[in-house]
Amino acid sequence: MWRYDDTRAAMRDALRLSRAMTYKSAVAGLPLGGGKGVIMLPGPIDDRRRKAALRDFGDTVEELRGQYVTAEDVGTSARAMEVIAERTKHVTGLSRRRGGSGDPSPWTALGVDAAIRASLERKLGSPDPKGRTVVVSGLGHVGAALAKLLAKAGAKLVVTDIDRSKKAIAEQLGARWVTPAKAPTLSADVFAPCALGGVLDHESVPALQVPIVAGAANNQLADDTIADLLAERGILWAPDFVANAGGIINISVELGRGGYDPDRARAKVEGVGDTIREIYGLAQDIDDTPFSAALALAQRRVDEA
Repeated sequence: MWRYDDTRAAMRDALRLSRAMTYKSAVAGLPLGGGKGVIMLPGPIDDRRRKAALRDFGDTVEELRGQYVTAEDVGTSARAMEVIAERTKHVTGLSRRRGGSGDPSPWTALGVDAAIRASLERKLGSPDPKGRTVVVSGLGHVGAALAKLLAKAGAKLVVTDIDRSKKAIAEQLGARWVTPAKAPTLSADVFAPCALGGVLDHESVPALQVPIVAGAANNQLADDTIADLLAERGILWAPDFVANAGGIINISVELGRGGYDPDRARAKVEGVGDTIREIYGLAQDIDDTPFSAALALAQRRVDEA
């Protein structure tokens, strides 16, 4: 759920995100397809109209008769899922008291943490984030959860968000606060983009001063050629649709036989690190970027399905 300048921008976002969801599920080895629902808000909107939009979306999901199952994402919450559930049963991520798996954000953060550790191991020789400087750009549900995991592990945090009220999170974690524009230019060990996509482009990548980029944001590359630019600069990039798969992996456990089991979910989500390691190894074998290796692995699994 987001505000767009026109319907074409919303459609492009839906197509880019659904492509990423397809690859995300395939690389993670999940028995799921790929889809993304985008609700385009018409400017300022009050709570009544927001709920009406969610109910309309629920009606659309219901018409698909289970071919599409929705879940929480940017601009929505577990409470929003409850509103959608008034109109359809094809909704996941409801609260635990309602039989769901709850907010998927902490699980996405856990997967990104595993991807960062795998990337540190590959590039810097050790998976331990203790003492490493990590720049977390975007302190939404996932970014804030990731920052907390990294702080607990002893990382030196630099954080930012367009919402200055999030500075309180920085104070709680003992993190350094910077402006969003400055974040990609800082000298650090890891840059973790956790806001909206397109942050890696022909202007930002040359300004990066990190050996690793690994974060939760979808569609981090402004276009596919940016993967080559990152590689030319010697920057190891964890493909976003692999690193941020923890949320959908958690949802797959909710949809699986036997019902939801958080212990099983944690084990599967922590496997994101192993998948990232596999992709880095494949990239080396084929002498190509991790992005190309991840796409190849995803396409192979889609073809097999």
